[in-house]
Amino acid sequence: MKGTTSAGAQRLGLIPPYLFAEIDRKVQEKKRAGVDVISLGIGDPDLPTPQRIVSVLQEAAADPANHRYPSYFGLAELREAIAHWYRERFRVTLDPATEILPTLGSKDGISHVPLALVDPGDVVLAPDPGYTVYVTGALMAGGEPYIMPLEPQNHWLPDLDAIPAATAERARLMWLNYPNNPTAAVADRAFLEHAVDFCRRHGIVLCHDAPYSEIAFDGYRPLSLFEIDGANEVGLEFHSLSKTYNMTGWRIGWVCGRADLVALIGQLKTNIDSGIFQAVQWAAIEALNGGEDETRAACEVYARRHRLVADTLNSLGWSIKPPRATFYVWAPVPSGYDSIRFASHVLDEVGVNITPGVGFGAHGEGYFRLSVTAPDARLEEAMARLRRLKL
Repeated sequence: MKGTTSAGAQRLGLIPPYLFAEIDRKVQEKKRAGVDVISLGIGDPDLPTPQRIVSVLQEAAADPANHRYPSYFGLAELREAIAHWYRERFRVTLDPATEILPTLGSKDGISHVPLALVDPGDVVLAPDPGYTVYVTGALMAGGEPYIMPLEPQNHWLPDLDAIPAATAERARLMWLNYPNNPTAAVADRAFLEHAVDFCRRHGIVLCHDAPYSEIAFDGYRPLSLFEIDGANEVGLEFHSLSKTYNMTGWRIGWVCGRADLVALIGQLKTNIDSGIFQAVQWAAIEALNGGEDETRAACEVYARRHRLVADTLNSLGWSIKPPRATFYVWAPVPSGYDSIRFASHVLDEVGVNITPGVGFGAHGEGYFRLSVTAPDARLEEAMARLRRLKL
């Protein structure tokens, strides 16, 4: 007879608490203590979902045909809309029947990929600093994360040539994310060509996480991975409607790319979930069939906010430029602080919540991330508070 059962599976012991859940816990403690906290920690658009999308959801939600189990693989009409969006935006052709799989937000697809493609002992190449799910997903699948440092001297791009040959030969997946969270860096065509070539030579699946491709400024248009020759032989790309259409709470995105890899992810998902509520899928179709003007208007708001943040930080001694993409500011902490101490100091002293860089990996130490997804008046108040901060 077995003794007392352990509290959880051993694999969970490898995974730290999710960064944003921990930040939210501390913020809630402050609010309960009466502090008016302004949260600039999480990249959650404050702008509303466009009304045309909400209206379609309302109509579809009232239709009993949408109240039953949805398809595991998404509506054919949604996959067609995604393929059409790729053709219009990137001049890329995808087969909606075999190369596109809708997901419950891009995080859903990202976390499931290693479970579908990685065997215990396989290496997963993950950027650091980076979205934590790249590493935790690998650990949950029994893979071995290999950290690719992102450093300012290399413009926050990984040095692929520094990866040992033996590691590259064991690697099953490589994660890239441009425009980048948390650094707001962008990748040019030459880098993406190098990454595709590297992965082709070593038999690695190149996973490009691209939810910020439409949040860009001053005429900059980020690339899709599939605009690179040969990427369709090695690649998967992950997208979300969350950032483009202010739909973070709707939980809808997709993975697309090489058909056999998409099929394997689909095989896994059919054993884990039952698909996306169809009313949300019809709303997503409406989103994808229009709305570039709405997204450009949102980007103008973010660009204005970026200028406010840059002006404020530079008046306090920083030297930063507004980024070319994303709604994040990535900046060094002042001398004498590590990232957690600085974030705690800002929260305790002026009630502004920012994210410590180390939460995105060891190479994020010495930096903090700030999101401009707060209403204008709250962001202006946060900047006024920062000007009073004692460093």
